Amino acid sequence: MLLTRHHTFTRPIILGLTIVLLPACQLVKVKENNIHQAIRSKSENILTHDQLSAETTSLLKLLSLTPQQCTAEFETCLQRLNTQTDIAADERYAALSELYLAQALELSKQHNCTHAQPHSENNHCLEQSLDAFDQSLRYSYVYLFKMQESPSTRVFDQRQMHVRTFYNVALSRLITTAYRTQPFHQVPAQLNVQQRQYIVNLEHYPELKSKTIDRVQSSYNLNFSGFYQVNRQDGLGAEFVVVTEADPVHKNDFILDPISFYQYQTNPNIHPARYLSVTAAAQPLKPESSIEDVLNGKAIFEIELFNPYTQKYVDIHQQKYILTANYSVPFAYWLAENKLGSTGYLTLLDKTERLRMPHVYMLEPYQPNKKVIVLIHGLASSPETWVNLTNNILGDKVLRENFQVWQVFYSTNMPIVESRYQIHALLKQAFAQVQPNSRSASDAVLIGHSMGGVISRLLISEHDISEQVIPLLNYEQYTRLQQYPVIKERFQFHPDLPIGRAIFIAAPHRGSELSDRWYMELVKKMVKLPITFFNQVDIQLNGSSSTKGMVQSGPDDLSPKSRFMALTSNIMPVSTVPYHSIIGNHSQTNDIHDMSDGIVPYSSSHLEQAVSEKIIKGNHSVHEEAETLLELRRLLRLHLEQTQAQ
Repeated sequence: MLLTRHHTFTRPIILGLTIVLLPACQLVKVKENNIHQAIRSKSENILTHDQLSAETTSLLKLLSLTPQQCTAEFETCLQRLNTQTDIAADERYAALSELYLAQALELSKQHNCTHAQPHSENNHCLEQSLDAFDQSLRYSYVYLFKMQESPSTRVFDQRQMHVRTFYNVALSRLITTAYRTQPFHQVPAQLNVQQRQYIVNLEHYPELKSKTIDRVQSSYNLNFSGFYQVNRQDGLGAEFVVVTEADPVHKNDFILDPISFYQYQTNPNIHPARYLSVTAAAQPLKPESSIEDVLNGKAIFEIELFNPYTQKYVDIHQQKYILTANYSVPFAYWLAENKLGSTGYLTLLDKTERLRMPHVYMLEPYQPNKKVIVLIHGLASSPETWVNLTNNILGDKVLRENFQVWQVFYSTNMPIVESRYQIHALLKQAFAQVQPNSRSASDAVLIGHSMGGVISRLLISEHDISEQVIPLLNYEQYTRLQQYPVIKERFQFHPDLPIGRAIFIAAPHRGSELSDRWYMELVKKMVKLPITFFNQVDIQLNGSSSTKGMVQSGPDDLSPKSRFMALTSNIMPVSTVPYHSIIGNHSQTNDIHDMSDGIVPYSSSHLEQAVSEKIIKGNHSVHEEAETLLELRRLLRLHLEQTQAQ
């Protein structure tokens, strides 16, 4: 009876304690994270947030290890992972690829690595990081291509996406680190990492064989301001930039007759691409190599180098995989290193020796199967003005695969007739170097902005104003003309370049009244023509405007009252070359009599016979507007359709 009463008394107490204590013993709780946190936790890895991925961290927990312990006792951590045969092989290989990459990146931060001189042989820090990049690459390769499940069956697997990136970065850093430890000025036949060999295959990028290398730079961690977007293709392979040796510095004096002067030699002002986008992929030289041989280094690896402009896929185990590609970085690198923006202003004041003569820069290795786009900038400008247009072309798959870009850089202080003559001669020499009867040899597209648009119009015109010019020459100029008939060619326009279409953007074909305003008169007084140009045409430096004859500066020529405009404003392109106008409207009206882009009025840009005319809300820099970029895409695609149909 006593027991029964005691049991009855304690039952509620036990029940109450059970209710209170049960939640404290529960190990699993459900909490709803926001979508941002949920996605971030799945995508984080050593490359994105400087911490190991959730999958690798979970695997270490199974072995009673933390990421910190693994970093501190790296070899012990590796041994524990490699001896745990009850862990699925693919999980183990994926984790090891990330751990080796983490170790390599950590080593790369050390002072001995970051401050190592180029081509630092016997640098222990660099050798250690190189070894770790090699191991990460090999474990990544095994996970991606040696497991029972093929990459195609795991295409949406988050871990495979991580490991693909580990493979790409490890290979990129392996190549760039090897360049720092093993001096080479041309692409070597092989690279050595400890006792492991990598054979370098240039079959898909033969142009690299003859290039002298200045430096090799991974483009994964390059960031450039001033770009709306970086145009790249995610895929398999390491992306990096090979910067080739700079052109020898030539004396850049003014040359009166460049066609004759360079008749038996290459014009040094024609510049092949120097900043080359390269994609690399690595796999065993013998595809049948075992997993053990791949991991212990007995399997010799082959590194294939690809030109991403021409190669889209890499073959691994008889399967095609899309290659990684970065199309923006060579162009951005070129602009950033050469500081072309400031040079454009300096040439107007004759403060630089680099631009006595115009230059043409090819932005990618020459491709005979692509048509050419020639870009000519405007007053006090440079190729930097085309940054958004060029990057936009590179971002359009159809345009990228069918066009290559040539940028003209010229001194805008020169008389416009002289700039037209010199650019014509330069482009004639450049097109003479292309493969005959190829797509690149015909139907090029000429695009000019502002003063560049005026020059472009005269490049596709057939007209001779030399007889009209003679009465305007002063005595010295007339005497010089008699001595050197080539001077007369400045005033004879022939459309003999392989131009199939032209686009004029904000072009002052009939001049700009802004050129005559008082503050522009002050600017024009600061503009100087090169001494070497004066020496050639024999002009008095201190001559008044009445004695200068036909020799005025580029800004002077843009005045509607200039002799240049009086002689050329009515010269129209030949009928065989279709041309288009893009005009900015910065005014508050749509009345064509009052419209202007702030510098050039509509009446000066309008051409009656243009195939199309697009008026876009914007100022004189209308070529940078998104609507202009879309219109240019349309016109370039139209050009492809019409020229392919012929």
